[in-house]
Amino acid sequence: MVALNRAIAIGESRGPHAGLAALDQLAAEPQLASYHYLPAARAEFLRRLHRTEEARLAYQEARLLADNPVEQDFLTRRLDEPDS
Repeated sequence: MVALNRAIAIGESRGPHAGLAALDQLAAEPQLASYHYLPAARAEFLRRLHRTEEARLAYQEARLLADNPVEQDFLTRRLDEPDS
């Protein structure tokens, strides 16, 4: 969890490319394999880079992993938003 927060902080401070690189290093961590915040964070950085299709896939993965209906609704809305 701490490593995920650190990777997100890297992306916020150094930009989405750096954030994606940090998140990709965590992808093989067993503790994060089914944690929906990892693909949700990836989706956000991908969206910021205008990598729309990859972002959509990551949002879909996050939505499938999320078990909270409020978070699922949020992810669905993000999935349906046009690029910004």
